Amino acid sequence: MRPLRPSLTASRSLGAFGLMLLLLAPAHAQYVGSEQDITDLRLGQRVLVDDGTCPAGQVKQVVGATMSENGIVRTVTCVPRFGPKK
Repeated sequence: MRPLRPSLTASRSLGAFGLMLLLLAPAHAQYVGSEQDITDLRLGQRVLVDDGTCPAGQVKQVVGATMSENGIVRTVTCVPRFGPKK
């Protein structure tokens, strides 16, 4: 059995690592001004609500957490704000 060329092995490893990064990278959450603006929340979707209800430096995060008989159950938490206010 012949060993693979080092360059081919390295490029395969790099490609697999890049694919893993794409799959594991967090999705960007969207910002809305009020919680009533969220009309169709999907399971696992995160929406950041900038309505001033959280302490300074934080923003409200609404997540479609679980499925129930009545639809998707939302969870609401305050999370640190990253970047400038939008």
